[in-house]
Amino acid sequence: MTNRTLPLTPSDLLSTPSDTTSPAVLEQLRRRSADPARRTLFTGATIVTMDPGLGVLHHADLLVEGETVVAIGSGLSRDGAVVVEAAGTILTPGFVDTHRHAWQAQLRRIMPDVDDLGAYVRSTLAGHATVYRPHDMYVGTKLAALTAIDSGITCMLDFSHNSRTPDHSDAAVHALIDTGIRGVHASMGPHFGDWDRQWPGDLGRLRETYFSGDDQLLTLRLAALATDEISGPALAYGPELARTAADLGIGVSVDAVFGTSSSRAVLGWEEQGLLGADLTLIHATGLTMDAWKAIGESGTTIALAPTSDAQIGLETAIPAIDEALAVGIRPGLSIDVEVALVSDMFTQMRALHAIQRMRAVNTVHGTDRRPTRITTHDVLDFATLQGARTNGLAGTTGSLTPGKKADLLVIQAEDLNNMPLNDAIGTVVLGSDARNISAVLINGRPRKWNGQVLDVDLPALRAEVHASREYVRNAPAA
Repeated sequence: MTNRTLPLTPSDLLSTPSDTTSPAVLEQLRRRSADPARRTLFTGATIVTMDPGLGVLHHADLLVEGETVVAIGSGLSRDGAVVVEAAGTILTPGFVDTHRHAWQAQLRRIMPDVDDLGAYVRSTLAGHATVYRPHDMYVGTKLAALTAIDSGITCMLDFSHNSRTPDHSDAAVHALIDTGIRGVHASMGPHFGDWDRQWPGDLGRLRETYFSGDDQLLTLRLAALATDEISGPALAYGPELARTAADLGIGVSVDAVFGTSSSRAVLGWEEQGLLGADLTLIHATGLTMDAWKAIGESGTTIALAPTSDAQIGLETAIPAIDEALAVGIRPGLSIDVEVALVSDMFTQMRALHAIQRMRAVNTVHGTDRRPTRITTHDVLDFATLQGARTNGLAGTTGSLTPGKKADLLVIQAEDLNNMPLNDAIGTVVLGSDARNISAVLINGRPRKWNGQVLDVDLPALRAEVHASREYVRNAPAA
């Protein structure tokens, strides 16, 4: 994928603070939030569109009408628009998280040095998960979604694999609704403990109740495991679950895709016609070349979890980026489990960028071959456009393309850790973090402004999170 960049001009080099620090501009935007024809014009920004036909534009404007990006260019009309002076900033698409177990957020870093998957399974899935009430599902999912917004993730797939009752599922969905994130609720029954066995039958009710509209922030997927090794056959992807998803018209996300057993499963799915673009395989570490060939030929999507694979040590412990690219797959990126890992997409991009380039150079060290290294543009593409495609939302979000929804970030390029701006994509991937994101828009609405997530009663949330954490940690496992 090419990165077409227009040259810098002298006016790009010295800039004043943007209007995304202004309460007055925010107030104008909020007064007009109910107007479907409202216009918001960002002016004078460096725009990293992640649209291969548009590239990077300097000192450019971006116009939002209602929920949608309608124009990008220079000198766009200000008529009827709330104007946001954005000189000295970088506009990018919001990041897309393709796999996070959001319900666990109140257990963040409870096991930061976990040594293997088994330790996580025993502690979290066979232990803490079994005592979760619907309220705990709500609190964890809400905390994860708000943290995602704060760090620039505008779309999050919540792999909600603790659906013990219909009320647990409802609570997780309501948390996504209440935060205003573009949420993908991927529902799965729990691994261990008592539960109502309502899944996957309850997916029909969920779809009718929350996901019946075609133009909304929330979408529904079926979540499953690759094999029956951890929790038995009921949660393992196969013809029955594939038929359920097809009947509902929803996609499928499959977790714990590791090693030789998952490779055999992939080849079985190929024979059964169960691979395809509506299926996402998560991790995909340690798969055989035959499995990768089947995945690539079918157009199945891949969600990588760079820090999870490397830090926890999943199968080979090497994110399967080279394997995916070798069969023509550009993957999405994901956070996975906050019980042991970081919460933000900046770290995922940097980890993958460093690991792949290290591996590429190491592979050819001592030979006359040149390493094949990914770039900062590649990892930003994975974190935005490819993440949207992986979540089944390529036509909705993932790039600043006229006609797509206005899910975007305003990143301060003149902050201490970013100035002077020399390369916009390099600054986003290697220089920036959540403190530099002055504004986040989701579906055209401000969700973060002047560096603060909006509409959050932080003391009340803090009290809820702490109370839920204490309950979950102290209640005896079911």
